[in-house]
Amino acid sequence: MVKVITKVRLINFRRYKEFEIILQPERNIIIGDNESGKSSILQAIDLVLAGSRSKVETIGLESLFNVDVVSEFLASGRDYDKMPVLKAELYLNEQHNPDLNGNNNIDGKMCDGLALICAPMDEYSAEIKVVMKEVDATFPFEYYSIKFQTFSGEPHGGFRKYLRHLLLDNSQINSEYAMREYVKSVYRSNAEDIERHKHQNEYRKHKANFRDNVLIDVNAKLDDYQFSITTNTKSNLEADLTITEDAIPIDNKGKGRQCFIKTEFVLQKRKSAHPLDVLLLEEPENHLSHSNMKRLISTIAHAEDQQMILTTHNSLICTRLDLRNAVLLNSSSSASAVLADLTPETAEFFMKAPDNNVLEFVLSARVILVEGDAEFILMEALFKQVIGEDHEKSNIHIISVGGISFKRYLEVANLLGVRTAVLRDNDGDFKKNCQEAYEGYVSDNIRVFYESDNTVRTFEISIYQNNADLCDKMFSEGKIKLSPQEYMLNNKTTAALRLLQEEAAHLTVPEYIKDAIEWIRG
Repeated sequence: MVKVITKVRLINFRRYKEFEIILQPERNIIIGDNESGKSSILQAIDLVLAGSRSKVETIGLESLFNVDVVSEFLASGRDYDKMPVLKAELYLNEQHNPDLNGNNNIDGKMCDGLALICAPMDEYSAEIKVVMKEVDATFPFEYYSIKFQTFSGEPHGGFRKYLRHLLLDNSQINSEYAMREYVKSVYRSNAEDIERHKHQNEYRKHKANFRDNVLIDVNAKLDDYQFSITTNTKSNLEADLTITEDAIPIDNKGKGRQCFIKTEFVLQKRKSAHPLDVLLLEEPENHLSHSNMKRLISTIAHAEDQQMILTTHNSLICTRLDLRNAVLLNSSSSASAVLADLTPETAEFFMKAPDNNVLEFVLSARVILVEGDAEFILMEALFKQVIGEDHEKSNIHIISVGGISFKRYLEVANLLGVRTAVLRDNDGDFKKNCQEAYEGYVSDNIRVFYESDNTVRTFEISIYQNNADLCDKMFSEGKIKLSPQEYMLNNKTTAALRLLQEEAAHLTVPEYIKDAIEWIRG
């Protein structure tokens, strides 16, 4: 039976005071800028599925609790009845298991699920109240319980796992503990219980044989003290296992190769009595070359039989794996947005486009879209002429997408509410190319700006006509035989670079570009 997570709800967990995300049964791509909470979501899922109190204690409640909630409580009356509670809930598809089903969840809904709850222990309420009366009181994390329970209210954790999962974090590639935990998890997903018991028994036998038959020579020279082999839980089969490629342990390989092997190994098709239900991938692109990343994307795209939740900063990953699987996060908001409603044509465009800036676009609040390299080269200088400061300081992004791509980006803008100004050449017919062509896209959040004179059909002509004396002087010298305007049309990038380098501060900004800049800045 397929086991998947349908929804995650967080209360006071890391950066989220309250958060909800709906997940697809197969592939989920969480994209966002730094500090947007991508890692927090994977960590919450990992902790709840693991059901390990020691894992939470190792991280520390002070690291998991929302900092603002803690600060607000300490700055308030510190009422015991108002102490914050941390919750992380995983809503599951129907598992046909009564132990999972109940309404002990934030929604109060009858369904299957698992939860982590960290709350003050009532038996220590008197002690907590005393501590909270102290003038320099700190938050009483020590008096909080760590509970794992199903939505039926039953405890869960330990050896009983309702969903088998693995968290693969390539950002922790240098961590010996992370490597050991990875190998252990992969081993357990490939070896059946009876096989693992047999392996562990045989491993202990080999250790005993080494002690009795190999160390005997040196021990024969000793009297009261003898050499032996460690057999405790920190030195067992699973602790000593590694994964090799061509007989070389992967931890002896380069970072990029380690990342590739670890991800590909987990995703490869194999027969197992205990396959993974949920695979969590934290920025799988880390340390990978472009060619290896493309190979990895292909491997991920063909992975089956498990729910995958991955985070990324990479446009290639989020587009090649279908933007409709994307969940978008932004560091300025605790809400998420999805692109499941994109048309198949637009999703296909971003999957096949050789290069695009969709990740930069979806993470922006305000964007100016331009058609080509010349416009992109000069826009920063033109923006500064109009506003008096760089566009980055106004939190406005300038993206070159090519004229035929405008509508694809505007479809995304409509879904996400990205305020977008399009700078469009009229190509000799502004009514047809700039008005009628965008009738279904223009809204309060989207505007198209253009020259309304059909003779000023391109950006270069507009720049020339607004800066004729300057351009005549600059592009009439040396071996240039064309007229200045013809030269600018035939050498768009070269002309734009010269204008930027030599005359950026003296350019007169065309009126339609000025209007766009003032509108987008709002």
